[in-house]
Amino acid sequence: MYTPALKTKYQTEIVPALVKEFGYTTVMQAPRLEKIVINQGLGQAIADKKLLEVAVKEISDIAGQRAVQTVSRKDISNFKLRKNMPIGVMVTLRKERMYEFLERLIAVALPRIRDFKGINSKLDGRGNYTLGITEQIIFPEIDLDKVVKIMGLQITFVTNAGSDEEAIALLKHFGLPFKSIKN
Repeated sequence: MYTPALKTKYQTEIVPALVKEFGYTTVMQAPRLEKIVINQGLGQAIADKKLLEVAVKEISDIAGQRAVQTVSRKDISNFKLRKNMPIGVMVTLRKERMYEFLERLIAVALPRIRDFKGINSKLDGRGNYTLGITEQIIFPEIDLDKVVKIMGLQITFVTNAGSDEEAIALLKHFGLPFKSIKN
């Protein structure tokens, strides 16, 4: 059976390193990556329904798994928004697909960002990290000739870490290129 390289690295290298670093008594205490959620908000989709279909295809290509449309929860008259109107696209990756996506993100997509100096290390306080990407064209799965509009997306890494410090250590061990933290 196929096992992604990052999953093997997590089990053989990262867990022992985290156990040593934080002084856990068992390997089950080591934080792990639960899921990766890719999300793209499309406010412009209210006027142009075609954008939604294109976004579903692009996010599905990037993730390697079918993306779903998200709908609005309430009416907002200033934005000409009605309840249950499609306004975004998301996909949740778990297990093998999650590790494969993370590997492609670190090795291929992030180095393609212009003037890339690393990613910010600001977490949400619960051990989760959201990375904002301004252009979906950094992913090699996107055909530049077929891009209708350049749009951004958010990638959220959900961990079971108890603190931001543990989550940062986990993501650094995976190879996410954080900017150097200046205190």
